[in-house]
Amino acid sequence: MSESQNIEVRLQKVVADCGVCSRRKAEVLITDGRVGVNGLIVTELGTRVNPYKDIITVDDKVIDLMAIEKFYILLNKPRAYMTTVSDPEGRPTVMDLVWGVPTRLYPVGRLDYLSEGLLVMTNDGDMANKIMHPRFEVTKVYEVKVFGHVTEAILERIRKGVMTEDGLMKPKSVRMIEQLPNKTWLEFRLAEGKNREIRKICEAMDLTVDKLRRVAIEALTIQGLPVGQFTFISKRELLKALGMNEDGTRSKVTTPFVSAKKTVNTRKATKMVGKTARPADDKRYQNFRKENYYETVKSIKEVALLNAAPVSVKPTAAVVAPE
Repeated sequence: MSESQNIEVRLQKVVADCGVCSRRKAEVLITDGRVGVNGLIVTELGTRVNPYKDIITVDDKVIDLMAIEKFYILLNKPRAYMTTVSDPEGRPTVMDLVWGVPTRLYPVGRLDYLSEGLLVMTNDGDMANKIMHPRFEVTKVYEVKVFGHVTEAILERIRKGVMTEDGLMKPKSVRMIEQLPNKTWLEFRLAEGKNREIRKICEAMDLTVDKLRRVAIEALTIQGLPVGQFTFISKRELLKALGMNEDGTRSKVTTPFVSAKKTVNTRKATKMVGKTARPADDKRYQNFRKENYYETVKSIKEVALLNAAPVSVKPTAAVVAPE
């Protein structure tokens, strides 16, 4: 045995590195009594093992770190897919889009049901942790379309940090990249990657999200990758794109994602659409939020059909002037 194999690491890390599940899920498996070491069930988190010497089992099946080939995939997730391995409601998941891989992969992080864009999938739990854990400060870039016109005052409030139900949330940056007649495209850059962070920031600011897509994770992008399609990437390429060394430290040579979309001057945008678009924080846009969206759209269609219907005019008796 080489000196590098004479090591001890946390049990949950070994379970994740073997591609069984994420590290957080591995902790649940341990506390639930489903993981064994050398024939004994272990329920204490933080237990240290030697993955090259100890026999580790999950649900009585032996897992072997040396026997697991690691795979890394970039997927351009469509809307209306769950970022989970399975869904109790029977909705389609990202697993339905990935084929031809001889092992089970797991999505790294979450894009919610109505969100789309770049998603990394792998059976390498350690790499997944490097991408998701805040201490590695991996920047993720999102394009977000909201209803209405976003003013400079709204952007400044977001940049200073927004108090949400989960505490203060502050993006690395936010800017306007396109002004439409009644909607605005924004670019958010996040480092912490808290659950539903952008949607929570927007809700706290009374903004209503129409579309949300992740376009980049550091230098990884979905450019050239059609929606619903995926591509394989090597660990070396993945680390380089993330600007990381093997141990998770930052590489001296990094190439962050730079969008081709220029920043829109908010004052010019205000002059352009000030008379046609309401401010983005107008509460009337909240009718288009997820919980009300389909009912609102149905109502709009019904009104449009009613207005388009030909008006029926009843014939009236002729009025004859008295002689």
